[in-house]
Amino acid sequence: MARYEIDNSHTTIGFTAKHMMFTTVRGHFADFKGQVEVDGDNYATAKGEVTIQTASVSTNSQDRDNHLRSADFFAADKYPVMTFRSTNVTPQGDDFLVTGDLTIRAVTRPIELVVTVEG
Repeated sequence: MARYEIDNSHTTIGFTAKHMMFTTVRGHFADFKGQVEVDGDNYATAKGEVTIQTASVSTNSQDRDNHLRSADFFAADKYPVMTFRSTNVTPQGDDFLVTGDLTIRAVTRPIELVVTVEG
């Protein structure tokens, strides 16, 4: 197994959310770390984990970012970290469906992510 560290300068952890049912807010997290372990070129065997600092959320609106850091959303003072741990990787054409456990505010739920390997 080869282990790869996420290169923050070439990686984006972003999100979109509907606001008021007619606009889409885009944001990202600036402070995160993680790694992926892969058996050769067989990405279906990959296992990964990412740790994200919740206070590093940015939507290009200071008021909204402060609200997202508050107890209404991430409660960044009490829960400074969210994590994602992969549990399964399934090839889907040129991409991969990565299933894993996302933990936010000490609550863990399964999610699916579409991942593109770019080199």
